[in-house]
Amino acid sequence: MATLTHTDALARIAHALGDPTRARILLTLREAPAYPSDIADRLGVTRQVVSNQLACLRGCGLVSTRPDGRRTEYRLSDPRLAHALGDLLDLTLVVDPDCCGPDCTCAVGTAPSSTAPSDTAPQDGEAAA
Repeated sequence: MATLTHTDALARIAHALGDPTRARILLTLREAPAYPSDIADRLGVTRQVVSNQLACLRGCGLVSTRPDGRRTEYRLSDPRLAHALGDLLDLTLVVDPDCCGPDCTCAVGTAPSSTAPSDTAPQDGEAAA
């Protein structure tokens, strides 16, 4: 098993939480271990969707399995993850409505489109194209 840097570990957690279905699966497993079919029924998604997302979460090292006859039970890979998820749920965030929405480009280092300068008129100190 590979040892991750702190940055790599956080990136994997962020990747997992970045998908609503994966986040819901983690929150479900935070409550108790579960079988994929039970998770699918609880979340109202197909078993295939749950299977694909569990494979991703397992690959990220966030969930582990326990064989149970012909079934496989899933659980959080570390009990501290349940505590960490609880801490994240307790956070109160003040969100800028112009940032981090569907059209946000702040991840690539530019201003969101709603605050970006217009392409049609030159800004102060700029020459017209």
